[in-house]
Amino acid sequence: MIILGIDPGFAITGYSIIEYKGNHFSLITSGAILTKAGESFPDRLVKIYDDLENIIDTYKPDAISVEELFFNTNTTTAINVAQARGIILVVARKKKVPIFEYTPLQIKQAVTGYGRADKLQVQKMVK
Repeated sequence: MIILGIDPGFAITGYSIIEYKGNHFSLITSGAILTKAGESFPDRLVKIYDDLENIIDTYKPDAISVEELFFNTNTTTAINVAQARGIILVVARKKKVPIFEYTPLQIKQAVTGYGRADKLQVQKMVK
């Protein structure tokens, strides 16, 4: 099974593609879709759409995992990231790839065993 994991953003949308085979996970590739701060917001969303469509067409994932959003301070950023996340969901749906959504707490719990782990702990466990 090929799984595409996505961390939504409008400046940086991170992704990893892993293979699950024989009770073992292996990394196929990872990277980021980058958009330029000087571009119009609609153009940035189109870039996310186009690049994600290419990633899906290239790697043909069996499932897509998307992080749910959690923001407690900057609502402007939250709205923009939510729009980028919407683009991600639309591309996945149009490509007919099943979507699974997880909160940051669920992801940290699965990766480190502790839902409140910091980024450094998550990075160490992923390596």
